[in-house]
Amino acid sequence: MNHSDDADSRDFVTAIREFTERECGTREQRDRLTDGGRLTHSADLYRKVTDLGWAGSWIPEEYGGGGGRVVDACRLVEEMAYGRAPLYGLVISLVSSTIVERWASPAQKTDILGGVCDGQILATAISEPDTGSDAASLRCRAELRGDHYLVNGQKTWISCAHIASRILVLCRTSEETDRHRGITVLDIPADAPGVEIRPIQTLGGDEVNDVFFTDVEVPIDRVIGTVGSGWEQMMQCLNTDRLMCGTMFLGHGRRILDDTLEYIRERQQFGRPVGSFQAVRHRVADLATELECCRLLVDDLARRLDDDPTAPPPRAASMVKLKVTETAKRLAMEGMQLMGAAGYTTAFDMERHLRQTVVSTVYAGTSEIQREIIGRSYGL
Repeated sequence: MNHSDDADSRDFVTAIREFTERECGTREQRDRLTDGGRLTHSADLYRKVTDLGWAGSWIPEEYGGGGGRVVDACRLVEEMAYGRAPLYGLVISLVSSTIVERWASPAQKTDILGGVCDGQILATAISEPDTGSDAASLRCRAELRGDHYLVNGQKTWISCAHIASRILVLCRTSEETDRHRGITVLDIPADAPGVEIRPIQTLGGDEVNDVFFTDVEVPIDRVIGTVGSGWEQMMQCLNTDRLMCGTMFLGHGRRILDDTLEYIRERQQFGRPVGSFQAVRHRVADLATELECCRLLVDDLARRLDDDPTAPPPRAASMVKLKVTETAKRLAMEGMQLMGAAGYTTAFDMERHLRQTVVSTVYAGTSEIQREIIGRSYGL
C-alpha cells in the first residue's frame, strides 16, 4: 500500500510493524505460536491484537469497531502478512463481517460484529464437495419448519471453521428455475447441535475444514439479509474477499522478496555475492517491478471501495486477485531458486513461503475463474 498519504496511516503502519517485530519477529517466536508451523492462526497472538482494538478496526464504531476505511483494513492485513504474523482468522473474519455489515439487521450487526470486535472468529461456508468454482450448484439445504430452518448438507474447504465462533452458511431454501435464486445466508453457531467440523490436512497446515450439518435447527431470525437473495449478497462480498486475498499475498510477496534479497546479498559464490551477477539482478528487477504493479492495483481498488462501497467492481477485484497471487507464487518459486538448496530447507522461511503461496491461485476463486470474469467484463 501507499503508506505516505497521511500521518495517521503512517503511525498505524509503524505500530503494526513494531507489533509483529516484537511478537513474532524471530523464527523461535513463530514456531512457538504455530506449533512448529502447523497452525495458521495463534489464539494467543489474536488476543493481543484484540486488546489493541485491531480485531474490528474496520467495523463501524456503533458496533464496537474502529470505524476504519477499506484502505486501513488493507494496511492491517498487508503488514500482518509481511510481518509473518499467524493470524489467518483475522483475514477470514474481515471478509465474512463484510456480509454482515452490508446485509444484516441492526440487531444482528450488534451481535455478530460486536463479537468480532471482541475477538471471535467469523467464517463463511460456500463450497461443497461437488460445487467449487460452480458454487451456484450448491445442495446444502435449509427447510423452513415453522419458526426455524432445518439445515442438512456438507460444506468443504471452509477456512478457519475449526476456530470460528459462528459460520455464515450459503444454503438452498427453495428450488427455482434460475439456480442463482432460492439461496439464503444463515448465521449458524459453530458449536450448534448437529454441526460437525473436520479439519483437512494440507501443505499449509491447519487452515481449511469439512463442515457437516445434520438436522441443525436455525431460528428464522438468523437469516442474513433477504431469503432467496443470498447469491447476490455473497457475490458482492466476494469482491472484498478477492481484495483481501490480494492484499494478504502482497504482504507475503514483499516478505519473500526481502528474504531473497537478504540471502543473495550475503551468499558468496565465485568470490562475490550471488546478487551481484547480472542474471540475478535482472530477475530481481523484474520481480520487484511486478510487485510494485500489485501494490498499485490493491491501493486503487481499496480507495475506490472507500469512495463508493456499493459499486460492484468485479473486474478490478478479479484483476487484483489474479495478478497478486500469481506474482506471489512466482516470487516464492524464484526465491527458492535463487537461494538454491538453502531455500528448500526448513532452516529458512522460503519453503514455508512456497507452501503458503502455492494455493493462493486456487482459493477465493481460481486464476482461471478470475480470467473468465475479466474476459466477460469486456463483453467476450
